[in-house]
Amino acid sequence: MSRHWVDITAVGFFIIEWLAYALTLEHSAYGRDSLSARMNRYREVWVRQLLDRDTRMVDMQIMASLQNGTAFFASTSLFALGGALALLHATNDAITILSKLPIDLSPSPALWELKCVGLVLICVYAFFKFAWAYRLFNYVAILFGGMPPASQRDTAEAEAHVIRTSRLFESAGRHFNRGQRAFFFALGYLGWFVSPWLLFVTTAAVVVVTWRRQFASSAWAAMAPEVVADGEEQKRSR
Repeated sequence: MSRHWVDITAVGFFIIEWLAYALTLEHSAYGRDSLSARMNRYREVWVRQLLDRDTRMVDMQIMASLQNGTAFFASTSLFALGGALALLHATNDAITILSKLPIDLSPSPALWELKCVGLVLICVYAFFKFAWAYRLFNYVAILFGGMPPASQRDTAEAEAHVIRTSRLFESAGRHFNRGQRAFFFALGYLGWFVSPWLLFVTTAAVVVVTWRRQFASSAWAAMAPEVVADGEEQKRSR
């Protein structure tokens, strides 16, 4: 046990960083200003504008593209899972290859298999998230089809349908984001196959990159409320 304290600490750091990032993004006041949160507002805007249209073929085509993208990631996670299982079955070959490198990076067979099992679990988690997101997008498409006509947009039933559809839409996007987050952290997890010290670095790098995309990217800046307000002000001045 004492020989592997660095591995245990590195894996603990990886898990804590993943959980802390996810909880901050989804369950904190700070996370309510993320790019994903800003996009959630436009899901409801889309649904409300859908209610004003009698012809909704374009909306259904956009939904189909969202479903296809989710299905692509779900199938990709299965391919990644197959690769992780193949890596698990090639323990002896992998250790032999690593032992021939100039720097001795070969772990014990048990530790190598433990690393592979962790990668398998991440891929399984990603698949379940993408598969559930795909099903939720199907449900959203059904609710789109059941949207009241534009002539009834001011009724209480139409308002309830908009709220129901928006919430389900947000849930689908949230599970899709969790699947993508699992992919990002899986890339960081690969650092452990080289060294536990590298796992510290790759985990921190993944957190920095994903944080920047959510809170400091050009896409985040473009979706800022003040940008929308400025655009409305420019329209009024014309």
